Amino acid sequence: MSEDNNENTATETDGKSDKKGGKRPQRAPRQEKKPVQDGVNPDLEERVVAVNRVAKVVKGGRRFSFAALIVVGDKNGKVGYGLGKAKEVPDAIRKAGMKASKRMIKVSIENGTIPHEVLGLFGAGEVLLKPAGEGTGIKAAGACRSILELAGVKNVLTKSVRGSNPHNIVKATFKALKSLRSLEEIAAVRGVNAKGLRMKAKAQKV
Repeated sequence: MSEDNNENTATETDGKSDKKGGKRPQRAPRQEKKPVQDGVNPDLEERVVAVNRVAKVVKGGRRFSFAALIVVGDKNGKVGYGLGKAKEVPDAIRKAGMKASKRMIKVSIENGTIPHEVLGLFGAGEVLLKPAGEGTGIKAAGACRSILELAGVKNVLTKSVRGSNPHNIVKATFKALKSLRSLEEIAAVRGVNAKGLRMKAKAQKV
């Protein structure tokens, strides 16, 4: 009896055998969660485009929070935007900045300006971008100006064809920038020399 009791006790305390006598699969060790990086990459510059107070209707009433629209860029051809929501403004800005840094796009820039004219549409927002010569500067306002500056564009003409909502303007501007093609890509499509196309584009800007 004592031997049987000892065997039962060993089986219960072992934790590796089940009632059917088979061995239980060992659980994999838990992996430690990586800490979330706080804020935006220090190499990126951040601009606050809009901060809005929003309300969510729940059973007990309305819960208020803040939504921040942020644009980040390295001023060297990369730019992104993000929307963050939180109960406090600083937290909303931080979340938006982190999202923006993960959703950056590459912008085609030729001699400080965009390679060709382009139109961006989103919702009720419509933005027109035109290349400009040296010394023109960025002829834009509001959200569109922030995006172009952080992308590294030095000279460009813009026009907000319709819409004034900053969210629509930001998304329309990004759609326009995404549709830009480099002069090499344009030359390949047309079957011409990229060098000649670049000289022609430069002459038109002067």
